[in-house]
Amino acid sequence: MFHVLERRIQNTFHRRIQERYGADIPVVIEQPRQSDFGEIALPAAFQLAKVLKQAPRRIASELLAGMAPIPGVAALEVAGNGYINVRFDRGAYAQALLKAEEQVREETGRKIIVEHTNINPNKAAHIGHLRNAALGDTFVRMLRARGKRVEVQNYIDNTGVQVADVVAGFHFLERKTPGEVEALTANRFDYLCWDLYARVSAHYKEDPDSLRWRAETLHAIESGEGDLARMAHIVSDAVTAAHLETMLRLGVEYDVLPRESEILHLKFWASAFEQLKARGAIHFETEGKNAGCWVMPASAFAGGSGTEDSKVIVRSDGTVTYVGKDIAYQLWKFGLLGKDFHYRPLRAYPDGRQVWVTTGEPREHAPEFGRGTRVYNVIDVRQSYLQDVVVAGLRALGYEQQAAESIHFSYEMVALSQRCAAELGIELSEEDRKRPHVEVSGRKGLGVKADDLIDKLIEKALEEVAARHPEVSAEEQRAVATQIAVGALRYFLLKFTRTSVIAFDFQEALSFEGDTGPYVQYSAVRARNILRKLEERGEPLPDFQSELPPEALARQLAFEDFWQVLLAASKVDAAVERAVESGEPAHVAKYAFQLAQAFNNFYHQYHILHETDREKKVFLLWMTDFFRSQLEQTLSILGIDVPPYM
Repeated sequence: MFHVLERRIQNTFHRRIQERYGADIPVVIEQPRQSDFGEIALPAAFQLAKVLKQAPRRIASELLAGMAPIPGVAALEVAGNGYINVRFDRGAYAQALLKAEEQVREETGRKIIVEHTNINPNKAAHIGHLRNAALGDTFVRMLRARGKRVEVQNYIDNTGVQVADVVAGFHFLERKTPGEVEALTANRFDYLCWDLYARVSAHYKEDPDSLRWRAETLHAIESGEGDLARMAHIVSDAVTAAHLETMLRLGVEYDVLPRESEILHLKFWASAFEQLKARGAIHFETEGKNAGCWVMPASAFAGGSGTEDSKVIVRSDGTVTYVGKDIAYQLWKFGLLGKDFHYRPLRAYPDGRQVWVTTGEPREHAPEFGRGTRVYNVIDVRQSYLQDVVVAGLRALGYEQQAAESIHFSYEMVALSQRCAAELGIELSEEDRKRPHVEVSGRKGLGVKADDLIDKLIEKALEEVAARHPEVSAEEQRAVATQIAVGALRYFLLKFTRTSVIAFDFQEALSFEGDTGPYVQYSAVRARNILRKLEERGEPLPDFQSELPPEALARQLAFEDFWQVLLAASKVDAAVERAVESGEPAHVAKYAFQLAQAFNNFYHQYHILHETDREKKVFLLWMTDFFRSQLEQTLSILGIDVPPYM
């Protein structure tokens, strides 16, 4: 409701300024320095003063003179040197919340594509992948909460170097056949590949000549023929299936999995390659270190020149680099390639939604994917350079608008606290022990697998749940512990801004006090418990609409503490809108924590069930129920469930 009224006020003043001064300026909304100044403040007069060369206070007075009333606004006042303070009609505001009036939604035919997770399908997922998935999934939930049409993609790089290294390990190191590798997929195959990948990486260092295994395997995968190609499909498909299960533990789902193999075999790259050559976006290098390669000059994406910093798109051996295939993929996302994938259903999620995967064989009755108008690529900050090259590829082809709508949703890495590493039994070098946090490395096999981390969190949460609720079944205890553990993990990964390097710590994440997921969950459980206790006493939940007419709401909200608490609880949509605009899910997590704090203060200050004044008791119960719904809505956007108890 707060956001609805904000928008109404903005639109009204925008029209008023156009009519009065013929100016088209964005109407900015600010939070007043003190709550007794009103609910919002408009500095529009200061913006206009620069253009009109008049005193801001005079302009503010002119704007308000003869202005028609704004529904939901009780008063407009000129304050200070020219601010316009806005006071809401408290009774009308609360009545709109009570009736759950329809919120503004901006549903359009424009499709937003969010690509996230994209783990190389060569080993188990680790904690860094969890941050990517949590950020991407939460951003999708934020967009959908604002009425946006969103398609979720998870790109599967099943023809890349990482998969090739694992395949080379099976084929050249372990001398296994495709059939023998397939037999291994039945039991924690992603863990097995984790160890093998580290072994192969170490072997390359010990015997640099063995790097020819990688080149041979890459060629076989790109051709799509022979035992090495077959083994690559077995490895990547099995590991991808494991990744989907891991991410589902966090409530992360996808619409479609575009695979790199189809980008090659359906000639996506061939089409993009011809376009890039025709427009002169890339050229063939005949000398220097990049001789025999097709490269994009640095001047196209970094403001430099020469070949020293040019980016190789096609290697001298004819294989395509990751960024080359990603340019083709980005063109397809915007519907600019003149080609499409074929699709087949991969699996159904427990909620009934279907995830699709690309295939080389035509099929009927598949949905349409791609053709977005804006694309967010959730990829860590270390990939910024490659993302710049992808955007440069679009610009070089003349797709300026699409280049502007290609957004690198970057984030910093996740490390482990020293305490967390010790609890997980990770062997650290003397050098690692001196660092403030422990960096993970898949090539070194150093780090924590995502499933191990989740299991450990559940184990620790279960200890607390079992101690508090010994009377319930072990199965129920585990279900509640899982909700707490997942909530703790998601919240911890989301509460830091994307530019922050974070060091995960079990104790900090699982704490029931402070800025944590369990603290916010506990607040929602507390609100539910008040309403449950009311029913246990034989008192039905009041009919709030009949017992709280506007005049009753106005009487209760004349008490400033009640009004400020209600305002804080009604800003979910405004908080999500600002988080979407800034691309920062951490703002929603911060709001959830502030909302939980506000409710806990409310809970401790008022004895709701023992209140003797009927109108006040009904009002307090409505506030409790409203807090509950707002907390649940905010947690849902963060991808966090509310347990039945804690």
